[in-house]
Amino acid sequence: GYYRELFENILEDHSGENISGLLLLHPSCIFHLVESCSTTIHLIIQDLASLQNQGHSALLQEIKVLVVAHNIPTRLCPDWYAAAATADMTRPQSSPPAESTAEVVAECLALLPQVAACIQSLEDDSEEDMDESVYTLAPEQLIPPETVDYLCHAEECSSPEDFLRTYLSPSQVALDSETVWPVPSHLSA
Repeated sequence: GYYRELFENILEDHSGENISGLLLLHPSCIFHLVESCSTTIHLIIQDLASLQNQGHSALLQEIKVLVVAHNIPTRLCPDWYAAAATADMTRPQSSPPAESTAEVVAECLALLPQVAACIQSLEDDSEEDMDESVYTLAPEQLIPPETVDYLCHAEECSSPEDFLRTYLSPSQVALDSETVWPVPSHLSA
């Protein structure tokens, strides 16, 4: 309900592209993919930053921005979906993945179209309105919670507040005319 209201408010105030993506609910964490125009993504990240500033009473804790990409040729999800795990997904604590954080993010993004296809097949079998549905999936159909937990604690992934600070800060590009090169003393007039 929170995301539905947020998306409706954003689209009402800033008519941009439609929003598509996935909200994957695990018992102790969530994984959220949002696909839309950069303005909408920026507004959602601003809202997440304000949530994080609420402290321990916030709806979401330890929020991380994994990837923000522009000019994507096709979307991973044709619509907006929400799915929850069918059972408690507690597993033995695994060691961090051997791959880099970028590779783990890429693997997660590669799994998301499969999750969307699974949800879409459930939607096709259902008579319910998609806007009100949170589909229940088997744990093996979702991104493993330990992978999400690993990404939440990865230093390479920034908080919404840090992301906005970087996004909104001007780039510090030195122009060639501003660069002073030392002149060797033997070349002096």
